[in-house]
Amino acid sequence: MPAGFKYFPAFLDRQAQEALVDLLRQAMVEAPFFMPIMPRTGRPFSVRMTNLGPLGWVSDRAGYRYQATHPDTGKPWPPIPEEVMAVWRAVSDYPHPPEACLVNYYREGAKMGLHRDADEEDFAAPVVSISLGDTAIFRIGGPERGGKTETVKLASGDVCVLGGQARLCYHGIDRVLTGTSTLLKDGGRINLTLRRVRKPE
Repeated sequence: MPAGFKYFPAFLDRQAQEALVDLLRQAMVEAPFFMPIMPRTGRPFSVRMTNLGPLGWVSDRAGYRYQATHPDTGKPWPPIPEEVMAVWRAVSDYPHPPEACLVNYYREGAKMGLHRDADEEDFAAPVVSISLGDTAIFRIGGPERGGKTETVKLASGDVCVLGGQARLCYHGIDRVLTGTSTLLKDGGRINLTLRRVRKPE
C-alpha cells in the first residue's frame, strides 16, 4: 500500500454501526439520495449519493464541484453527526474538522472506477472513509493512472485513511460482495467519505 494509507478493520462495532445507520436515515429525510451524472457523457453513476456537512460534492453537466445545497431540494446539507466527527478526530491526525461527508450508496452491481479526490484545496488533509453494510473490494494504485494496484476487502465497520502520498493516489471500488452483511435492511453498502475542502485560515 502507498505511504499514508491506513486501515482500521472493525473500527466500529455492530452497535455503533446500527446507531450510525439510524442517524443516516434521519438525515436522508432532509437530503435524499440523488443520481449524479458524468459531466462529459451525461451517463449516470452506478452509485447514488448525498452529503452531510457545510459543503457537498456533486457531479453534473456543469462539472465536479462542492456546493452548500442539495442539487434537487435546494436546501443546505444536514450537519455531520458527532459520531462521524469522532471517527475523523480519532484517525485523521489533522487538526481541523472535515467540511464534507459524501455518502455513497452501492446496490448490487454498483462500483466506482479508479479516480483521485482532487477537487479540494487542502491536500494536507487526509480523506477518511467509513464502510457500512456489504463488503467491498477496494483497489488503490499510485499517483498516475496505470501501474501496480493493491486490493483490500472493506467490511462493515472498517475505516481507512488516505493521507500523505496516498492522498492523491488513484483508488476505487471494483465490486460489492452482495449478502456479506445484514446491517442494511435492503442490503448494499454505504460509504462515508470525510474531506476537508478549503484551506484553514
